[in-house]
Amino acid sequence: MTQGAGQDPVERTATLRDFRVPPYARVPVQGTPAEPPAAPADPTLHLGTRPAAYPEPVTFPEPPARPEPPVRPEPPTHPEPAAYAEPPVRPEPASYPEPASYPEPTPRPEPAAYRETAAPAAHAAGHTVAPVAAVPQATPASPVVTAHAAAPHPGSGYPADFPDGYTPTERDLPVIQRGDTLQVPVTPAAAPAPAPTGDGPGPLFVVGDVHGYLDELVAALRAQGLVDENGGWAAGNARLWFLGDFTDRGPDGIGVIDLVMRLSAEAAAAGGYCKALMGNHELLLIGAKRFGDTPVNSGAGTATFQAAWLLNGGQKHDMDRLQDVHLQWMSRLDAVVSEDDHLLLHSDTTAYLEYGETIEDVNETVHEIIRRNDADEVWDLFRKFTKRFAFRDEGGPQAVQELLGTYGGSRIVHGHSPIPYLLGQVGTEDGEEDSRPAVEGPHVYADGLAIAMDGGVTMAGKLLVVQLPLAD
Repeated sequence: MTQGAGQDPVERTATLRDFRVPPYARVPVQGTPAEPPAAPADPTLHLGTRPAAYPEPVTFPEPPARPEPPVRPEPPTHPEPAAYAEPPVRPEPASYPEPASYPEPTPRPEPAAYRETAAPAAHAAGHTVAPVAAVPQATPASPVVTAHAAAPHPGSGYPADFPDGYTPTERDLPVIQRGDTLQVPVTPAAAPAPAPTGDGPGPLFVVGDVHGYLDELVAALRAQGLVDENGGWAAGNARLWFLGDFTDRGPDGIGVIDLVMRLSAEAAAAGGYCKALMGNHELLLIGAKRFGDTPVNSGAGTATFQAAWLLNGGQKHDMDRLQDVHLQWMSRLDAVVSEDDHLLLHSDTTAYLEYGETIEDVNETVHEIIRRNDADEVWDLFRKFTKRFAFRDEGGPQAVQELLGTYGGSRIVHGHSPIPYLLGQVGTEDGEEDSRPAVEGPHVYADGLAIAMDGGVTMAGKLLVVQLPLAD
């Protein structure tokens, strides 16, 4: 509706509700005639007469009538939307059990007693002594109890004592009692790294039986310049072969395996290589882990790998740390290799001839026996690789020639049988000998056709690392 159409005049009023706007203050609304003044509602409120300064309001002509706006058509009606289906009723969520109450926290121990450090003379004189910060009482050191007075083996990974589970055992061959020998720890200075030989293969080194003596191994490798002071590969493109028997009898067999595996990767990255052969103690450890106390036919009655492993110096802490990666690595080791006209194998036996007419055949047969995982087959392989002394007696040169004629090479290099036994320095199981085995280097025998590399580290002998060919 348009303002002024059929309505009374609009007045502007003050904020007081009972205050009437005086006629002279009224402003006519456009299109509405002025309204005559009305008497005040309140007779006590005197408004007075119009002052002369205010003339009568002027009347304005009526404005022309505005045309009526066109009538807009009614908007079309839309049909009502279809009713939405009611949403399905969701099931009530499952109630969760109340959480278990947490145990009360363990009360912390009371702090150690504190003592005051005020000067007694000041107290005696009646002077006031400033408080001094409390100092904790020193806990007296616990006395050190020495379990035994036996000195550790030189190069042992445990300088003060053997680890938990380390059990020195009777060997399968006569040994010199450790208490009868003077243990003199020697740390040889690291030799310069072998000089590279151009684009061809680097110098060739071989290592005898280690049997868990990790520190002596690292010292011997450093003496030849093969590793640095941190035990890392330092020999460039040199070639290094281990002849087997990494574990048992010594304090850290798994540590030895870990070192050899790491050096294999580092040497390959430097252009050389570090490889290893399978010894009878690798077969023994694999069998003890896989078959345990499963009875096997030993040829002389019933035996088990577990019993044989313990009898031959098996260490509980090695078995506890043995992992699948160690087993897989040992299972893939070769039994025989040929390097620079030298036939390398672990045992001084002709039993290798029973497993193939070539080096490749022997290695494949050994790997297949391990893969078949038959306890009797693995035991028979272990038993044959445990044989020794085939090259020592009068028929020794002929036995060496038989192997060389089949697999090639001009010399056999082996471990397994300690040099003191081959030399006759140790001949009984009672340990009657009072002297230390005089092992200074490899033992060449069988008319110069065989080189023995087991320096007898398990009997306080020497762990041998030498370069081939030997100097005449």
